[in-house]
Amino acid sequence: MKNTILLVEDNPDDEELIIRSLKEGNILNRVTVARDGEEALDCLFARGPHAGRGDFDLPSVVLLDLQLPKLNGIEVLARIRADKRTRRLPVVILTSSDEERDRLDSYDGGANSYVRKPVDFEQFAKAVKQLKLYWLLLNSPPED
Repeated sequence: MKNTILLVEDNPDDEELIIRSLKEGNILNRVTVARDGEEALDCLFARGPHAGRGDFDLPSVVLLDLQLPKLNGIEVLARIRADKRTRRLPVVILTSSDEERDRLDSYDGGANSYVRKPVDFEQFAKAVKQLKLYWLLLNSPPED
């Protein structure tokens, strides 16, 4: 999964918008989509349907929605930060929530960034380009 983006998003319209924005921003990284919190953890920890994947391999960044079925984004974030294999993995909260409590819980839980999904496609495309610039080109994560 190296050099991939793990998109954790349960809304098909938002998923399509995010993937379209990534493509229009010339982000050529492969995007793996998990549609609920459990699927995201299965993907990250190579378990369940992802168990045969082989070597443990992490994406470059996780784009994590907060409002998810099975496990919400805060719970997923907590499990990511609790495991030594993933505790330094860049996690960007990408949500429609503008609630201060969600922002505080996200940062307190170890999120690297909190981005509110714009409603307008052009604004959203600009936000995705900024994510690309920072998280995929400029950011220098530690070597494991």
